[in-house]
Amino acid sequence: MSGVLVLGGYGNFGKRIAELLVRQGIEVTIAGRDGARAEASVAALGAPDIKIAIFDIERDLAGALEGIAPAVVIDTVGPFQQRGYDAARACIVRKIHYIDLSDGRDYVGGITALDAEAYENDVLVVSGASTVPALTSAVVEHFLPRFSAVDFLDFGIAPGQRAERGLATTEAILGYVGKSLRPCAGYPHRHGWQDLHRQRYPDLGQRWMANCDVPDLDLLPPRYGISRVRFSAGMELAPLHVGLWGLSWLVRAGLPIKLDRFAQPMLAISNLLNGFGSADGGMHVLIEGRGQDGQPLSTGWFIVAKNGHGPYIPAVPSVVLATQLVTGALELRGAHPCVGLVSLEDYLAVLQHLDVSTFEVPGAA
Repeated sequence: MSGVLVLGGYGNFGKRIAELLVRQGIEVTIAGRDGARAEASVAALGAPDIKIAIFDIERDLAGALEGIAPAVVIDTVGPFQQRGYDAARACIVRKIHYIDLSDGRDYVGGITALDAEAYENDVLVVSGASTVPALTSAVVEHFLPRFSAVDFLDFGIAPGQRAERGLATTEAILGYVGKSLRPCAGYPHRHGWQDLHRQRYPDLGQRWMANCDVPDLDLLPPRYGISRVRFSAGMELAPLHVGLWGLSWLVRAGLPIKLDRFAQPMLAISNLLNGFGSADGGMHVLIEGRGQDGQPLSTGWFIVAKNGHGPYIPAVPSVVLATQLVTGALELRGAHPCVGLVSLEDYLAVLQHLDVSTFEVPGAA
């Protein structure tokens, strides 16, 4: 076995993962159902050594794994909540490492159900190898030695309007807009895309933010002893962000609206407005607590990506882990959420050739 098979390898995140893996010197095969899109993606990357495998992931994955025999599979084909763990199990029984980019709260936390089977077959299974929870936990672990206790973690993502957006991510968000979200530490009552507020970013200015649901809300508080945690996301254009906030109230009022059914046309409408926004986005992680001296301490960490480079950020954790598995540098086995598995140093090293900057702002929380 050798190399990495990227399921959905010509999609929004898949093609970036393939590009970054090639930069790491890793053999890559991209897979999906559309041969024309796959060939166009390879041509656009200018990496003719990338192999292409065309098959239906839902029906033909097992046979494809037998024929391709990769060392690692990276799964980018969401929404994962609708697919279950069949792909991970297909990899486990063939002793192939598996990594996915899910950001589903239950899905990522539930991956530990495969832990014993993964150990038995000497493979690593990782769910949530994306910005959340991989980058969030990397930032928290970087700053944690400064704190004796963390009282509040406030973090969020604000992509640029012209940054490429995926349909699966849009469907996942629309699936909980206006709906009651499961309580998290310090916030017993939350609804999707509500609690409207503004967040200031270095170089970007103010961005609107609203509640979103991510696995970090369950995973980070018990691991790091965090008393309160809040995650939010936002769209750069105020009319789009506030408009979705308005729709959230209709859903919350009980109207039988299934917004995720309209994900494709809503995404198309959003794309028509790209000329009014930028290709610049960011993420913030604000930490409040007490320092090692027992005194109040707060800090803010920001990552800002310009010129459309934001979608590379969610691609990084799977690239780091897959590279370490292929080269034998990572010996961890079992099934784990992607919490504390990628260091901030390793994360940023993959992004250093891109228009990506980080900022530490003491007292910003």
